[in-house]
Amino acid sequence: MATADDMIEFNIKSNVVSSEAIRRFKRSIHIGELKNQLELITGAQSQSMKIHVHDERGTKLFDLDDDARVLGSYNVHSKMILQVEETNLKQANMFEDTTDVPKYELTPEEYATRKNTAKQFLLEHKIGKYNPAAQEEHARKEKEKEQHEQESANKINVNDRCEVMVPSQPTKRGTVMYKGDVHFKPGVWIGIRYDEPLGKNNGSVEGKKYFECVDKYGAFVRPSAVTVGDFPEVDLEEL
Repeated sequence: MATADDMIEFNIKSNVVSSEAIRRFKRSIHIGELKNQLELITGAQSQSMKIHVHDERGTKLFDLDDDARVLGSYNVHSKMILQVEETNLKQANMFEDTTDVPKYELTPEEYATRKNTAKQFLLEHKIGKYNPAAQEEHARKEKEKEQHEQESANKINVNDRCEVMVPSQPTKRGTVMYKGDVHFKPGVWIGIRYDEPLGKNNGSVEGKKYFECVDKYGAFVRPSAVTVGDFPEVDLEEL
């Protein structure tokens, strides 16, 4: 049975996997066998593997470069780092690359003929989008939501000063520059030119211009997030 003095503990790193490992090896193990064990730990191929020894601070000291030598014949001690280098990464990663692997896909028609599928279960039990009552309730709530947004929009006019309150974001001040439909989302939207560079665009989205402003000062929000009023412009010099 190996004693504590017969074993050396290493921190093992590699260029194949991002995770690290801590393992103990016998001083009497040959480097060739060490490579075989490191292959199981790191995925690096033993025949194309190089083992670099670093100190605890990460400074490289030497290589374990003779498969016939035993580990203990090198000046190694516990807590050192074994940096395992796979010199043929393409070969090591070939089984992880699924780019050229043909994918088996069912057409909607083929899937519909299958038995005991998730879709069949949902249909039979009228769950989720297959529940007519739930769909009607969802449609009703969406309609009410849009009615509320339209009512809010009716109180907003271009050139109005405003505050914008979006959940999980700080309150921002700006000027209303646009009100109406947009091509990227359904419903009515309000285009804002903020007083500070807290926006996402310059009044354009996906190449379509809705209003003019400096980049990062423009944004589009739902009407319910906008409160119009006598809000003085933010003075950046006072912040």
